[in-house]
This record gives sequence, structure tokens and C-alpha cells, in this order.
Amino acid sequence: MCIRARGKIGYLIGDTSASDSADPTYSIWDAENSMDFEFSIYSPNMSLTSQRVLCNSSLCELQRECTGTTGHCPYKMAYVSADTSSSGILVEDVLYLTTDDTHHEVVEARIVFGCGQVQTGSFLDVAAPNGLFGLGMEKISVPSILSSRGLTSDSFSMCFGHDGIGRISFGDNGSSDQEETPFNLNQLRPTYNISITGVSVGNSSIDAGFSSLFDSGTSFTYLADPAYTYLSESFNAQVQDKRQAPDSRIPFEYCYHKSSNHTKIQIPDLSLITKGGSDFPVSEPVIVISVQHEYVYCLGIVKSSRLNIIGQNFMTGLRIVFDSERNILGWKKFNFFSSTGYESEDSNPLPVNPKNSSALSPTAPKNYTPEGMKGNGNGTQVTVLTPPLSHSSHLNFMSRILILLLLSLIIL
Repeated sequence: MCIRARGKIGYLIGDTSASDSADPTYSIWDAENSMDFEFSIYSPNMSLTSQRVLCNSSLCELQRECTGTTGHCPYKMAYVSADTSSSGILVEDVLYLTTDDTHHEVVEARIVFGCGQVQTGSFLDVAAPNGLFGLGMEKISVPSILSSRGLTSDSFSMCFGHDGIGRISFGDNGSSDQEETPFNLNQLRPTYNISITGVSVGNSSIDAGFSSLFDSGTSFTYLADPAYTYLSESFNAQVQDKRQAPDSRIPFEYCYHKSSNHTKIQIPDLSLITKGGSDFPVSEPVIVISVQHEYVYCLGIVKSSRLNIIGQNFMTGLRIVFDSERNILGWKKFNFFSSTGYESEDSNPLPVNPKNSSALSPTAPKNYTPEGMKGNGNGTQVTVLTPPLSHSSHLNFMSRILILLLLSLIIL
């Protein structure tokens, strides 16, 4: 299935008017504003291994809405996005995983998930076209079920590679040299929430005191004041390029013109100080997008009225460990290709000053590359390149279960 005029840049600004088909530039527009999705429709009736989750199951949270103990267990999920929700029934089926060792054995894990019947809001437009993967702390989530059935520890890690391709390793407890901070747990509804005690932007820093959700399902980072204003204005004060006039089609407030004569843009280093003193580096805080036949780059932070959410763009370049056994968030700088055995067509896609560079594709918000390394304190050079897309796989960690996913982008 090919989605036109609502793909790529349309995900950001919602306005990708087509050129006339007779226009010589139409093929360029079509390539830049189309996305191919292969939809795999799941039907419980077509699966030989599917089982109903009944209302008397311990995993059924909406038993009060059941008409009897042998009925289908319903589910309802409401999201932060206005009028965005999903409802349907719970089913159990087999998730096929691969052990992360030299044997690459297939593991059949029975998990529980929602089979959607009624979707509203963003789910009818651009959000999660191929579904959502449940990675929360609730007992019905995939990591919790894998742990309860003795397949893994109750922990997993995530990293993001080129073009939004991600790696999930279930049972990964991280490493002894990773940075860590504790979760702020709400016993009634636990989430991956942490405390931020400071913000550093280039040559300036302040003490801060706010909490934030860590959500890999959110494409960009959302901050409320005063953190948003301080971080944005400090970033703006240290960027040398001309700032673009406000554009209602773009959700980002701070965008800048990139000169066509230069392949690099200079941006200040950005990091968050977490509870306990660990530094959380943000290697790729900007989004490069196309607006009226020119490229601009934007600070990938959206102003929020109340919620703080650290999104996928701030996680790029790190292996993030969500450890529900120790109730900590861990992270470590991570090269998606060399550290996992994945190899690109070009082993060094960053020919210009690679120690201070990171590759970004100029055409889509999901094209992030965790190749960046922290600069020397004066800034990080972001090279605007299109990274190679062909990778080979070699898995080299024992006792963990691995699944590779193309992670859907969800804008709250």
C-alpha cells in the first residue's frame, strides 16, 4: 500500500500538495511524499494458535463491563492526543522470537494483546498504521508476560538505527558501566517516569526540577515551561543560522534555514541531568525537513501545556534499558551497527570529522542515525547525509531474546 500526500513530510506539517502529474517535477514530489506500508492484518479467526481472553482472566481489567465470565474480555485505551482512542477485545496468540546467541533458536511466546475494533482520532489519520507494541509496566505488557512465564527477566533495551529501524532485546538488564536513574513509580498506574534535575545547552546550564515520561512511541520530545523556554531560548541564542519565520504547519517553534552551500550545521551540545547526577546526552536534537523546496532544521521539541515526554528523537544514539526489576532507566552510548554486528554498505558513512558528526536524512522525520558522538564541549556538527540502508545481521549476546521491529512513529 502506498500512502501519498500524507507520508514523510506530511507527517510533520500535514501539507504536501501534489504537483500536476504532467509536471516534470512530479516524480520528485511523488518520491519525497510517498511511503510504502505493507499492512499485515491480524484476524483471530484465521490464526490456528489464537485463543480468546475471557472475562474471568486475571489479565482482564474491564471485568465490570463483561456480560458474563465466559465472554470476550474488552479493552479500552485513551491517549494524550485529542480524541484518540482504541477499543476492542483481548486475544492471546504466539509471538515468535529469536534467542540472542549463536544458535538463534526460535522461541514461541504466548502473549496477550488488543485486537482493535473501534479506532478514533489520530489512529484514523497517520498514527501507528501497523499497530502498537505494548511495552509498558502493566502485567499485560509483553515484557511482563515474558518475565512471568520464565522466558526473560523483566527488563528490555531499545536502540534506534537508520530510518527509524529499531532493535529490542528482551531480558537485557544493561551493563555495569551504563548511566542510570530511578523510576518515579505510581503504584496504581506505573509508567517509565524519571526526574530531571538540570539542563545543559552548550555553554549554559541551569538547575531544574521536573519529571518526565520516557516514551519511545512518541516521535518527538514534549516539554512544558519553564524547561521548554529555557532549553529553546538557550539553543536559539547559540545557533548561528537565520531563524525561520513561524509556520503554523510545523509543530516546532525554533527552525532555521540551512544554507545550500554547506553540508554541516553547527548546534550546541544538549544534555539532561537526571536524579542521582547521571548525564543524559542528546546527540540529535534537531529535525531536518523540507519546506517549499528548501531544507530547514528545527529543534525537535514541542511545547506542552503540562506533560513532559522524552521522545524517540532524544533517545537516538543510546541503548536505553527499561529495567522493571530494579526500577531504573539505564543508558549508554551505542553505535547501532558496530555494537550489534550490523554492517552498513559503507562502514564509515561520516567522511567529514566523524568524531563530531552524525548523519541525518533531510527528507523524513523518522530518519535518525545513532552514529553521533558527543563533541568537545563547543558543539556537535550534524552532517546532512542520506545513510546507507542495507544491513546484515549478527547477534552476539547470550541469554536474551531479540526482536527487530520497524517502529511506528506516533505524534501525540
